[in-house]
Amino acid sequence: MNVSEIDEFIGALLILIGGIISVISATGIIRFPDVYTRAHAATKSTTLGVLLSLVGAFIYIWLTENYISVRLMLGIVFVFITAPVSGHLIIRAAYRSKVNMTEDTVEDELKKVLDNQTEVH
Repeated sequence: MNVSEIDEFIGALLILIGGIISVISATGIIRFPDVYTRAHAATKSTTLGVLLSLVGAFIYIWLTENYISVRLMLGIVFVFITAPVSGHLIIRAAYRSKVNMTEDTVEDELKKVLDNQTEVH
């Protein structure tokens, strides 16, 4: 194997791992019982899957074509910043809208914090 083949293999491997993680994330979105766990699956693992795919594409293009793609770098930064924040805001909106948690939920730690805030004001 020469250097070019190793570069292609590394890029393809990262893209493949990202695709596998994205499929696992989609399975979690379907199987989890409530909006909180589904949003967790949608943001955490999907972010990792998309980031691995974008990094794999970036490395592949960089090492094989000798071209640094600014669009891919911006995509990586954009996904890294926006996906976790949007997931947090969706879960927060669902909680404040009183969306019920699953019966298997053991403890609601946020309820105590919000109750203390309303007592202070």
